[in-house]
Amino acid sequence: MGNSNEVSANLKMNETTENGSRREINGVTNVYYEGYWIKYYEPPVDNLSAKKSLIHSLTRRLFNHMEHGINIPGKLLNTIRAAYEAEQDPRKKRVKGAMLAGALFNRAADIFTHLVDLEASGVEILPENDLMHTCGLCLREALEFGKLVKHRNGDEGIDELWGEPFKAFIMSIDDFYKSRYIKIAMTMKNIDQAAAYMAACIKSDPRFPGLDLLILDYAKFARRKCETLRTDDDIFDVWSNFVVAGEEVTNFIPEDDASLADDVLIDIIDIKYMLKAGVRLIAFITRARTPMPKSTEMYLSECERFKTRACWNNDRGSL
Repeated sequence: MGNSNEVSANLKMNETTENGSRREINGVTNVYYEGYWIKYYEPPVDNLSAKKSLIHSLTRRLFNHMEHGINIPGKLLNTIRAAYEAEQDPRKKRVKGAMLAGALFNRAADIFTHLVDLEASGVEILPENDLMHTCGLCLREALEFGKLVKHRNGDEGIDELWGEPFKAFIMSIDDFYKSRYIKIAMTMKNIDQAAAYMAACIKSDPRFPGLDLLILDYAKFARRKCETLRTDDDIFDVWSNFVVAGEEVTNFIPEDDASLADDVLIDIIDIKYMLKAGVRLIAFITRARTPMPKSTEMYLSECERFKTRACWNNDRGSL
């Protein structure tokens, strides 16, 4: 399938599309949310077994994107809670709070696993069951302590990832899927924001002809990766296209033009740093499938400092 969002602009020009609308695009069902057509996946049957699988998947994804060392087994919950409460150093307390969040998360997953096993044995599990209540409390508390956890890039915690398993616990699977489509659309918008800024920075720079188009291509493949599940048969092509598109941006070789020596231009070393940081940021956003506003703001601010420095150096005759 070609990227569904390549045609979304034309569709929006001809009609007002409501969120949740579906359309066949290149033979594949897509759903529309917040300006983007997103590949649609039929949600599974809503039962405890399906919720167990969904929460386990969200748990793996969460720990994959968070800082190292916080995936604490649920059986150690009381131990890490005591360590957290006893810690006096604010920096160490944050880390131990992050570890407590991980233990709470895993305790909830442990409970849910056993509940599903009981249900498979013919035991009816009602919503008001004490263990169901305890599971919900663990997820709620994990969400609160999750605010202390940082993404692996060290810039922000992506609270949304901590909230997803709790939403999967309290919401119907169908409603949860709808909420994820909205989040994916917001993620795609974040990808386009970062890519558009990167492209604009070098579009008029004759040393980098055509690089702006490669950056926009990278955003296109990032959106495609964002909408594709890891279990999808297309994932092998989607992932390899995404990786190669990023490498084409970071490995771009600028042209040398001595006639530009007196122009106000950003240093090539700074531009290459900006490109690598931008590709890395988009990769983080894409893999998390969650907007990263703080990291994006920091990246844009750093790019602005490079541009300001170029002008300042030119005034001093350094370029």
